[in-house]
Amino acid sequence: MNTQDLIDQIAFIKEIDKVKYIQRKTKLFNSDRCENDAEHSWHLALMAIVLAEHSNEPIDVLKVVKMVLIHDIVEIDAGDVFIYDTVKSHDNTDEERLAANRIFGLLPKKQAEEFISIWEEFEAGETNEAKFARSMDRLEPLLQNTSNNGGTWKEFGVKYDKVYEKKSVIKNGSASLWNYAEGLINESVEKGILEK
Repeated sequence: MNTQDLIDQIAFIKEIDKVKYIQRKTKLFNSDRCENDAEHSWHLALMAIVLAEHSNEPIDVLKVVKMVLIHDIVEIDAGDVFIYDTVKSHDNTDEERLAANRIFGLLPKKQAEEFISIWEEFEAGETNEAKFARSMDRLEPLLQNTSNNGGTWKEFGVKYDKVYEKKSVIKNGSASLWNYAEGLINESVEKGILEK
């Protein structure tokens, strides 16, 4: 056993506890309480396992689970940017890159390289696994907002076109989940919980 590797791994494990304190704008299902990044990542991991059969292409489910569990760790340093933010881009990649290098860099070199590579793959969104992982990341808040009578859409005045644009990423990973999501979006307009 390499003692230094273990010390580095424990340091990383302690550091990522901070993910539990990063509040997202989206609220838990049928709740007024905001979700934190750790809850979000855990939920996406289970969604990926449960919904894997709906992927457009064959996927390595373990890799998808790794992606969704680590994709928001960079927010420890970079912060969470609301997907519908009108001032700051949700793709704050320079800040996130610095965060990825620092936080994953706490791990032993080989693990650090693996985690950075998985994070980069998720961000690029080009592989089957990344497309499906990103589908999970866009589907979960949609389900939350529909359970909360519009949730953050109403709270922040987000309109149909913006929701449709951001959520259409789901189809890259799963046409069937996109069909379901598109139905929810349109239903939300009919119910008056999403403005057209």
